[in-house]
Amino acid sequence: MAGNCSRIPLHLLLSLLHQYIGAEHQRLCFALRSVCSSACRFAAICFDEVWCFSYDNESLTGSPPNPASFLSFEILGDESDQSNGQTEPGEAIRNGKEILLQAFNWESHKHDWWRNLEQKIPDIAKSGFTSAWLPPPTHSFAQEGYLPQNLYSLNSSYGSENLLKALLNKMKTHKVRAMADIVINHRVGTTQGHGGMYNRYDGIPLSWDERAVTCCTGGKGNKSTGDNFNGVPNIDHTQDFVRKDIKDWLRWLRNSVGFQDFRFDFARGYSPKYVKEYIEGAKPIFSVGEYWDSCNYKGTYLEYNQDSHRQRIINWIDSTGQQSAAFDFTTKGILQQAVKGELWRLRDPKGKPPGVMGWWPSRAVTFLDNHDTGSTQGYVYILTHPGIPSVFYDHFYDWGSSYHDQIVKLIGIRRNQGITSRSPITILEARPNLYAANIGDKIAMKIGDGSWSPCGKEWTLATSGNRYAVWRK
Repeated sequence: MAGNCSRIPLHLLLSLLHQYIGAEHQRLCFALRSVCSSACRFAAICFDEVWCFSYDNESLTGSPPNPASFLSFEILGDESDQSNGQTEPGEAIRNGKEILLQAFNWESHKHDWWRNLEQKIPDIAKSGFTSAWLPPPTHSFAQEGYLPQNLYSLNSSYGSENLLKALLNKMKTHKVRAMADIVINHRVGTTQGHGGMYNRYDGIPLSWDERAVTCCTGGKGNKSTGDNFNGVPNIDHTQDFVRKDIKDWLRWLRNSVGFQDFRFDFARGYSPKYVKEYIEGAKPIFSVGEYWDSCNYKGTYLEYNQDSHRQRIINWIDSTGQQSAAFDFTTKGILQQAVKGELWRLRDPKGKPPGVMGWWPSRAVTFLDNHDTGSTQGYVYILTHPGIPSVFYDHFYDWGSSYHDQIVKLIGIRRNQGITSRSPITILEARPNLYAANIGDKIAMKIGDGSWSPCGKEWTLATSGNRYAVWRK
Protein backbone atom coordinates (compact mmCIF):
# COMPACT_ATOMS: atom_id res chain seq x y z
CA MET A 1 0.00 0.00 0.00
CA ALA A 2 3.05 2.25 0.00
CA GLY A 3 4.59 3.86 -3.03
CA ASN A 4 4.65 7.00 -5.11
CA CYS A 5 0.91 7.51 -5.35
CA SER A 6 -1.33 10.55 -5.53
CA ARG A 7 -3.92 11.36 -2.87
CA ILE A 8 -7.70 11.28 -3.11
CA PRO A 9 -9.33 14.72 -2.62
CA LEU A 10 -10.52 15.27 0.93
CA HIS A 11 -14.04 16.25 -0.13
CA LEU A 12 -14.40 12.99 -2.06
CA LEU A 13 -13.22 10.94 0.90
CA LEU A 14 -15.71 12.67 3.20
CA SER A 15 -18.48 12.15 0.66
CA LEU A 16 -17.67 8.45 0.44
CA LEU A 17 -17.60 8.06 4.20
CA HIS A 18 -20.92 9.87 4.51
CA GLN A 19 -22.55 7.74 1.82
CA TYR A 20 -21.11 4.38 2.82
CA ILE A 21 -20.99 4.55 6.58
CA GLY A 22 -23.58 7.15 7.48
CA ALA A 23 -23.48 10.61 8.96
CA GLU A 24 -24.17 9.35 12.46
CA HIS A 25 -20.65 7.92 12.74
CA GLN A 26 -18.70 11.17 12.56
CA ARG A 27 -15.96 9.93 14.92
CA LEU A 28 -14.94 7.02 12.73
CA CYS A 29 -11.31 7.27 11.88
CA PHE A 30 -10.09 6.08 8.48
CA ALA A 31 -6.50 6.45 7.37
CA LEU A 32 -6.23 6.99 3.62
CA ARG A 33 -3.12 5.16 2.52
CA SER A 34 -2.73 5.85 -1.19
CA VAL A 35 -4.33 6.00 -4.61
CA CYS A 36 -2.96 3.37 -6.98
CA SER A 37 -3.98 3.71 -10.64
CA SER A 38 -7.77 4.13 -10.61
CA ALA A 39 -8.30 2.45 -7.24
CA CYS A 40 -8.22 4.20 -3.90
CA ARG A 41 -7.15 1.97 -1.05
CA PHE A 42 -8.22 2.64 2.49
CA ALA A 43 -7.43 1.04 5.81
CA ALA A 44 -9.41 1.24 9.01
CA ILE A 45 -8.35 0.05 12.43
CA CYS A 46 -10.99 -2.05 14.11
CA PHE A 47 -9.70 -3.07 17.52
CA ASP A 48 -6.79 -5.40 16.66
CA GLU A 49 -7.63 -5.93 13.00
CA VAL A 50 -6.95 -3.87 9.91
CA TRP A 51 -9.76 -3.93 7.35
CA CYS A 52 -9.08 -2.73 3.80
CA PHE A 53 -11.42 -1.74 1.02
CA SER A 54 -11.03 -0.04 -2.34
CA TYR A 55 -12.71 2.73 -4.25
CA ASP A 56 -13.08 2.30 -8.01
CA ASN A 57 -15.32 4.32 -10.33
CA GLU A 58 -17.33 5.69 -7.41
CA SER A 59 -18.22 2.27 -6.00
CA LEU A 60 -16.93 0.59 -2.89
CA THR A 61 -16.07 -3.07 -2.58
CA GLY A 62 -15.59 -5.01 0.60
CA SER A 63 -17.58 -5.68 3.71
CA PRO A 64 -16.82 -3.40 6.63
CA PRO A 65 -17.12 -4.40 10.27
CA ASN A 66 -19.61 -2.76 12.58
CA PRO A 67 -18.86 0.99 12.35
CA ALA A 68 -19.36 1.40 16.09
CA SER A 69 -16.27 -0.73 16.70
CA PHE A 70 -13.80 1.65 15.04
CA LEU A 71 -11.32 3.23 17.39
CA SER A 72 -9.98 6.39 15.78
CA PHE A 73 -10.12 8.63 12.70
CA GLU A 74 -7.29 10.32 10.84
CA ILE A 75 -7.11 11.75 7.32
CA LEU A 76 -3.74 12.23 5.69
CA GLY A 77 -3.25 15.58 3.98
CA ASP A 78 -1.31 16.35 0.83
CA GLU A 79 2.38 16.70 1.65
CA SER A 80 3.52 18.04 -1.69
CA ASP A 81 3.37 21.77 -0.93
CA GLN A 82 4.53 21.90 2.67
CA SER A 83 7.73 23.60 3.83
CA ASN A 84 9.62 24.77 6.89
CA GLY A 85 7.61 27.98 6.95
CA GLN A 86 4.10 26.73 7.67
CA THR A 87 1.71 29.51 8.53
CA GLU A 88 -1.62 27.73 8.99
CA PRO A 89 -2.69 25.93 12.19
CA GLY A 90 -2.75 22.17 11.76
CA GLU A 91 -0.32 22.03 8.84
CA ALA A 92 2.48 20.71 11.02
CA ILE A 93 0.56 17.62 12.10
CA ARG A 94 -0.83 17.09 8.61
CA ASN A 95 2.47 17.08 6.77
CA GLY A 96 4.36 14.96 9.30
CA LYS A 97 7.75 16.54 8.55
CA GLU A 98 8.43 18.09 11.95
CA ILE A 99 11.85 17.82 13.60
CA LEU A 100 12.06 19.57 16.97
CA LEU A 101 14.93 20.92 19.03
CA GLN A 102 14.62 21.36 22.79
CA ALA A 103 16.65 24.56 22.75
CA PHE A 104 17.64 24.81 26.42
CA ASN A 105 18.52 22.81 29.51
CA TRP A 106 17.93 23.22 33.24
CA GLU A 107 20.96 25.52 33.60
CA SER A 108 20.30 27.77 30.60
CA HIS A 109 18.95 30.66 32.67
CA LYS A 110 22.52 31.23 33.92
CA HIS A 111 23.93 31.93 30.47
CA ASP A 112 22.27 35.00 28.89
CA TRP A 113 20.15 32.53 26.99
CA TRP A 114 18.18 34.58 24.47
CA ARG A 115 21.39 36.19 23.21
CA ASN A 116 23.23 32.85 23.23
CA LEU A 117 20.49 31.10 21.28
CA GLU A 118 20.10 33.86 18.70
CA GLN A 119 23.67 33.23 17.56
CA LYS A 120 22.85 29.56 16.93
CA ILE A 121 19.68 30.05 14.87
CA PRO A 122 21.44 29.88 11.47
CA ASP A 123 22.99 26.53 12.42
CA ILE A 124 19.68 25.26 13.84
CA ALA A 125 17.91 26.13 10.59
CA LYS A 126 20.66 24.70 8.39
CA SER A 127 20.58 21.46 10.39
CA GLY A 128 16.95 20.90 9.41
CA PHE A 129 14.97 21.68 12.56
CA THR A 130 11.47 23.01 11.92
CA SER A 131 10.70 24.19 15.45
CA ALA A 132 12.71 25.11 18.55
CA TRP A 133 11.13 24.63 21.96
CA LEU A 134 12.13 27.57 24.16
CA PRO A 135 11.97 27.72 27.97
CA PRO A 136 9.06 29.59 29.61
CA PRO A 137 9.41 33.21 28.44
CA THR A 138 7.47 35.00 31.18
CA HIS A 139 8.31 36.26 34.66
CA SER A 140 8.64 33.40 37.14
CA PHE A 141 9.16 32.92 40.87
CA ALA A 142 11.77 30.28 39.93
CA GLN A 143 14.63 31.10 37.57
CA GLU A 144 13.96 28.06 35.38
CA GLY A 145 10.55 29.55 34.54
CA TYR A 146 8.21 26.86 35.84
CA LEU A 147 6.67 28.83 38.73
CA PRO A 148 5.03 31.64 36.73
CA GLN A 149 3.58 34.76 38.27
CA ASN A 150 3.24 37.74 35.90
CA LEU A 151 2.28 36.12 32.61
CA TYR A 152 2.44 39.37 30.64
CA SER A 153 6.01 40.22 31.64
CA LEU A 154 8.58 38.97 29.13
CA ASN A 155 11.54 39.92 31.28
CA SER A 156 12.85 36.66 32.68
CA SER A 157 16.08 35.06 33.86
CA TYR A 158 16.67 34.03 30.24
CA GLY A 159 16.90 37.64 29.12
CA SER A 160 14.96 40.82 28.50
CA GLU A 161 11.85 41.27 26.39
CA ASN A 162 13.93 43.03 23.73
CA LEU A 163 16.38 40.13 23.53
CA LEU A 164 13.52 37.64 23.29
CA LYS A 165 11.91 39.53 20.43
CA ALA A 166 15.25 39.77 18.63
CA LEU A 167 15.57 36.00 18.96
CA LEU A 168 12.04 35.41 17.65
CA ASN A 169 12.67 37.71 14.69
CA LYS A 170 15.86 35.81 13.88
CA MET A 171 13.95 32.53 14.03
CA LYS A 172 11.25 33.88 11.74
CA THR A 173 13.86 35.03 9.24
CA HIS A 174 15.40 31.56 9.16
CA LYS A 175 12.00 29.78 9.11
CA VAL A 176 12.43 28.02 12.43
CA ARG A 177 9.21 28.19 14.40
CA ALA A 178 9.34 29.24 18.06
CA MET A 179 7.60 26.93 20.54
CA ALA A 180 6.45 28.58 23.77
CA ASP A 181 6.51 26.53 26.96
CA ILE A 182 2.98 27.08 28.30
CA VAL A 183 2.87 26.72 32.10
CA ILE A 184 -0.80 27.12 33.03
CA ASN A 185 -1.37 24.38 35.58
CA HIS A 186 -0.26 26.60 38.46
CA ARG A 187 0.64 30.19 39.26
CA VAL A 188 2.39 31.82 42.20
CA GLY A 189 0.30 34.51 43.90
CA THR A 190 1.41 38.02 44.82
CA THR A 191 -0.63 38.57 47.99
CA GLN A 192 -2.15 36.51 50.77
CA GLY A 193 -5.80 35.63 50.57
CA HIS A 194 -8.04 32.79 51.70
CA GLY A 195 -6.43 30.71 54.46
CA GLY A 196 -3.41 32.99 54.60
CA MET A 197 -2.03 31.54 51.36
CA TYR A 198 -0.58 33.45 48.45
CA ASN A 199 -3.55 32.76 46.21
CA ARG A 200 -4.40 36.25 44.97
CA TYR A 201 -2.81 38.07 42.03
CA ASP A 202 -3.20 41.71 42.97
CA GLY A 203 -1.05 44.33 41.27
CA ILE A 204 -0.25 42.43 38.06
CA PRO A 205 -2.16 41.62 34.85
CA LEU A 206 -4.69 38.79 35.23
CA SER A 207 -5.39 40.02 38.76
CA TRP A 208 -7.41 36.99 39.80
CA ASP A 209 -8.73 36.36 43.28
CA GLU A 210 -9.00 33.07 45.19
CA ARG A 211 -11.76 31.77 42.89
CA ALA A 212 -9.08 31.17 40.25
CA VAL A 213 -7.33 28.65 42.51
CA THR A 214 -8.61 25.10 43.03
CA CYS A 215 -9.99 24.24 46.44
CA CYS A 216 -7.52 21.34 46.51
CA THR A 217 -4.63 23.81 46.70
CA GLY A 218 -5.98 26.45 49.08
CA GLY A 219 -8.28 28.49 46.86
CA LYS A 220 -12.02 29.08 46.63
CA GLY A 221 -12.38 27.48 43.23
CA ASN A 222 -13.66 24.06 42.24
CA LYS A 223 -11.86 20.75 42.51
CA SER A 224 -8.99 20.13 40.14
CA THR A 225 -9.77 18.37 36.87
CA GLY A 226 -6.37 16.66 36.97
CA ASP A 227 -3.44 15.90 39.23
CA ASN A 228 -2.28 18.44 41.80
CA PHE A 229 1.07 20.19 41.52
CA ASN A 230 1.99 20.46 45.18
CA GLY A 231 3.30 23.55 46.93
CA VAL A 232 1.83 26.23 44.67
CA PRO A 233 -1.72 27.40 43.82
CA ASN A 234 -3.20 25.33 40.99
CA ILE A 235 -5.30 27.19 38.43
CA ASP A 236 -9.01 26.32 38.28
CA HIS A 237 -9.67 25.87 34.57
CA THR A 238 -13.39 25.28 35.16
CA GLN A 239 -13.86 29.03 35.72
CA ASP A 240 -15.06 30.86 32.62
CA PHE A 241 -13.15 34.04 33.46
CA VAL A 242 -9.92 32.07 33.90
CA ARG A 243 -10.22 30.35 30.54
CA LYS A 244 -11.08 33.62 28.81
CA ASP A 245 -7.99 35.27 30.27
CA ILE A 246 -5.77 32.32 29.36
CA LYS A 247 -7.03 32.32 25.77
CA ASP A 248 -6.41 36.06 25.50
CA TRP A 249 -2.89 35.54 26.82
CA LEU A 250 -2.19 32.67 24.42
CA ARG A 251 -3.44 34.76 21.50
CA TRP A 252 -1.09 37.54 22.63
CA LEU A 253 1.86 35.11 22.65
CA ARG A 254 0.83 33.81 19.24
CA ASN A 255 -0.10 37.01 17.41
CA SER A 256 1.80 39.80 19.15
CA VAL A 257 4.91 38.24 20.67
CA GLY A 258 5.64 35.89 17.76
CA PHE A 259 5.44 32.33 19.10
CA GLN A 260 3.96 29.85 16.64
CA ASP A 261 3.94 26.53 18.52
CA PHE A 262 2.91 25.58 22.05
CA ARG A 263 4.19 22.99 24.50
CA PHE A 264 1.76 22.41 27.39
CA ASP A 265 3.66 21.80 30.62
CA PHE A 266 2.35 19.33 33.25
CA ALA A 267 -0.62 18.42 31.07
CA ARG A 268 -1.84 15.91 33.66
CA GLY A 269 -2.82 18.81 35.91
CA TYR A 270 -6.01 19.80 34.09
CA SER A 271 -8.49 18.22 31.72
CA PRO A 272 -7.37 17.82 28.10
CA LYS A 273 -10.68 19.32 27.00
CA TYR A 274 -9.26 22.67 28.10
CA VAL A 275 -6.15 22.09 26.00
CA LYS A 276 -8.51 21.63 23.07
CA GLU A 277 -10.26 24.90 23.90
CA TYR A 278 -6.97 26.78 24.21
CA ILE A 279 -5.65 25.42 20.91
CA GLU A 280 -8.87 26.35 19.15
CA GLY A 281 -8.73 29.81 20.72
CA ALA A 282 -5.10 30.66 19.93
CA LYS A 283 -4.54 28.52 16.81
CA PRO A 284 -0.88 27.52 17.20
CA ILE A 285 0.64 25.78 14.20
CA PHE A 286 1.79 22.82 16.30
CA SER A 287 1.09 21.77 19.88
CA VAL A 288 2.48 19.05 22.13
CA GLY A 289 1.55 18.09 25.67
CA GLU A 290 3.73 16.81 28.49
CA TYR A 291 1.49 14.00 29.71
CA TRP A 292 4.02 12.22 31.88
CA ASP A 293 3.13 8.87 33.41
CA SER A 294 5.39 6.23 34.93
CA CYS A 295 5.96 3.09 32.85
CA ASN A 296 4.83 -0.28 34.16
CA TYR A 297 7.36 -1.95 36.46
CA LYS A 298 7.53 -5.11 38.52
CA GLY A 299 9.70 -3.88 41.31
CA THR A 300 12.64 -2.35 39.48
CA TYR A 301 12.13 -4.44 36.31
CA LEU A 302 10.58 -2.69 33.32
CA GLU A 303 7.71 -4.84 32.04
CA TYR A 304 7.75 -5.83 28.38
CA ASN A 305 4.12 -4.95 27.73
CA GLN A 306 3.53 -1.21 28.06
CA ASP A 307 0.20 -1.09 26.23
CA SER A 308 -1.70 0.36 29.19
CA HIS A 309 0.94 3.08 29.53
CA ARG A 310 0.77 4.21 25.92
CA GLN A 311 -3.02 3.91 25.94
CA ARG A 312 -3.23 6.54 28.68
CA ILE A 313 -1.20 8.95 26.56
CA ILE A 314 -3.36 8.19 23.53
CA ASN A 315 -6.50 8.81 25.57
CA TRP A 316 -5.14 12.24 26.47
CA ILE A 317 -4.40 13.05 22.82
CA ASP A 318 -7.86 11.92 21.78
CA SER A 319 -9.45 14.09 24.48
CA THR A 320 -7.75 17.19 23.06
CA GLY A 321 -9.84 16.61 19.96
CA GLN A 322 -6.73 15.06 18.39
CA GLN A 323 -5.38 18.60 18.03
CA SER A 324 -2.28 18.12 20.19
CA ALA A 325 0.58 15.69 19.93
CA ALA A 326 2.13 14.25 23.10
CA PHE A 327 5.63 13.36 24.19
CA ASP A 328 6.08 9.62 23.72
CA PHE A 329 7.17 8.72 27.23
CA THR A 330 6.46 5.06 26.47
CA THR A 331 9.10 4.94 23.73
CA LYS A 332 11.53 6.92 25.88
CA GLY A 333 11.18 4.52 28.81
CA ILE A 334 11.55 1.42 26.65
CA LEU A 335 14.39 2.78 24.51
CA GLN A 336 16.59 3.78 27.43
CA GLN A 337 16.42 0.18 28.67
CA ALA A 338 16.62 -1.43 25.23
CA VAL A 339 19.99 0.12 24.33
CA LYS A 340 21.50 -1.65 27.36
CA GLY A 341 21.48 -4.98 25.51
CA GLU A 342 17.70 -5.56 25.52
CA LEU A 343 16.83 -4.53 21.97
CA TRP A 344 14.14 -7.23 21.86
CA ARG A 345 11.98 -4.71 23.68
CA LEU A 346 11.64 -2.59 20.53
CA ARG A 347 9.05 -4.87 18.92
CA ASP A 348 5.67 -5.36 20.56
CA PRO A 349 3.77 -8.69 20.38
CA LYS A 350 2.15 -7.63 17.11
CA GLY A 351 5.37 -6.64 15.40
CA LYS A 352 5.00 -2.89 15.84
CA PRO A 353 7.06 -0.30 17.72
CA PRO A 354 6.11 -0.59 21.39
CA GLY A 355 5.43 3.09 22.18
CA VAL A 356 2.82 5.64 21.18
CA MET A 357 4.76 5.70 17.90
CA GLY A 358 3.48 2.22 17.16
CA TRP A 359 -0.18 3.15 17.56
CA TRP A 360 -0.50 6.83 16.66
CA PRO A 361 2.78 8.02 15.12
CA SER A 362 1.47 11.33 13.78
CA ARG A 363 0.83 12.46 17.37
CA ALA A 364 3.93 10.91 19.02
CA VAL A 365 6.84 13.24 19.80
CA THR A 366 9.78 10.90 20.32
CA PHE A 367 12.75 11.97 22.42
CA LEU A 368 15.64 10.71 24.51
CA ASP A 369 16.09 11.14 28.23
CA ASN A 370 18.23 14.16 29.06
CA HIS A 371 20.87 12.02 30.77
CA ASP A 372 20.49 8.23 30.45
CA THR A 373 19.79 7.74 26.79
CA GLY A 374 22.16 10.18 25.15
CA SER A 375 23.48 7.51 22.81
CA THR A 376 23.84 7.74 19.07
CA GLN A 377 21.86 4.49 18.84
CA GLY A 378 18.90 6.28 20.39
CA TYR A 379 19.02 9.07 17.83
CA VAL A 380 19.45 6.59 14.99
CA TYR A 381 16.22 5.02 16.21
CA ILE A 382 14.03 8.12 16.59
CA LEU A 383 15.42 10.00 13.56
CA THR A 384 14.83 7.10 11.16
CA HIS A 385 11.45 6.05 12.56
CA PRO A 386 7.92 7.42 12.27
CA GLY A 387 6.78 9.86 14.91
CA ILE A 388 7.98 13.42 15.44
CA PRO A 389 11.59 13.36 16.68
CA SER A 390 12.92 15.87 19.20
CA VAL A 391 16.63 16.46 19.83
CA PHE A 392 17.94 17.67 23.20
CA TYR A 393 20.14 20.80 23.24
CA ASP A 394 22.98 19.25 25.26
CA HIS A 395 23.25 16.28 22.91
CA PHE A 396 23.37 18.60 19.90
CA TYR A 397 25.69 21.32 21.18
CA ASP A 398 27.45 20.23 24.36
CA TRP A 399 28.53 16.65 23.62
CA GLY A 400 31.13 17.58 21.03
CA SER A 401 31.25 18.24 17.29
CA SER A 402 31.25 14.55 16.39
CA TYR A 403 27.93 13.98 18.12
CA HIS A 404 26.49 17.17 16.59
CA ASP A 405 27.58 16.15 13.09
CA GLN A 406 26.17 12.63 13.42
CA ILE A 407 22.78 14.02 14.40
CA VAL A 408 22.89 16.49 11.49
CA LYS A 409 23.65 13.63 9.10
CA LEU A 410 20.73 11.59 10.45
CA ILE A 411 18.38 14.56 10.09
CA GLY A 412 19.58 15.00 6.51
CA ILE A 413 18.90 11.35 5.73
CA ARG A 414 15.42 11.62 7.24
CA ARG A 415 14.57 14.66 5.15
CA ASN A 416 16.18 13.52 1.90
CA GLN A 417 14.57 10.08 2.03
CA GLY A 418 11.15 11.49 2.80
CA ILE A 419 10.63 9.93 6.22
CA THR A 420 7.63 11.49 7.96
CA SER A 421 5.71 10.90 11.16
CA ARG A 422 3.48 8.45 9.28
CA SER A 423 6.09 6.47 7.36
CA PRO A 424 5.34 2.72 7.38
CA ILE A 425 7.77 0.49 9.24
CA THR A 426 8.65 -3.19 9.04
CA ILE A 427 10.65 -4.52 11.99
CA LEU A 428 12.93 -7.29 10.72
CA GLU A 429 14.99 -8.17 13.80
CA ALA A 430 14.52 -7.56 17.52
CA ARG A 431 17.01 -9.59 19.54
CA PRO A 432 19.05 -8.69 22.64
CA ASN A 433 21.98 -7.38 20.58
CA LEU A 434 20.30 -6.47 17.27
CA TYR A 435 17.39 -4.37 16.08
CA ALA A 436 16.80 -3.88 12.35
CA ALA A 437 13.96 -2.32 10.39
CA ASN A 438 12.89 -0.96 7.03
CA ILE A 439 11.19 2.43 7.11
CA GLY A 440 9.17 3.12 4.01
CA ASP A 441 10.88 1.67 0.96
CA LYS A 442 13.98 3.87 1.01
CA ILE A 443 15.58 3.39 4.44
CA ALA A 444 16.99 0.38 6.28
CA MET A 445 18.70 0.64 9.66
CA LYS A 446 20.18 -1.43 12.43
CA ILE A 447 21.42 -0.78 15.96
CA GLY A 448 23.27 -3.12 18.31
CA ASP A 449 26.32 -5.38 18.16
CA GLY A 450 24.67 -7.96 15.92
CA SER A 451 25.67 -8.27 12.29
CA TRP A 452 22.99 -7.34 9.74
CA SER A 453 22.58 -5.62 6.39
CA PRO A 454 19.65 -5.31 3.96
CA CYS A 455 19.34 -7.67 1.02
CA GLY A 456 19.76 -6.31 -2.48
CA LYS A 457 22.34 -4.37 -4.45
CA GLU A 458 20.11 -1.30 -4.53
CA TRP A 459 21.00 -0.46 -0.92
CA THR A 460 23.95 1.83 -0.19
CA LEU A 461 25.39 2.70 3.20
CA ALA A 462 24.27 6.22 4.20
CA THR A 463 26.02 6.46 7.57
CA SER A 464 27.43 4.21 10.26
CA GLY A 465 29.14 4.37 13.62
CA ASN A 466 29.46 2.60 16.93
CA ARG A 467 26.76 -0.10 16.96
CA TYR A 468 24.61 1.42 14.22
CA ALA A 469 24.25 1.70 10.45
CA VAL A 470 21.73 3.26 8.08
CA TRP A 471 21.24 2.37 4.40
CA ARG A 472 19.27 4.10 1.67
CA LYS A 473 18.07 3.39 -1.84
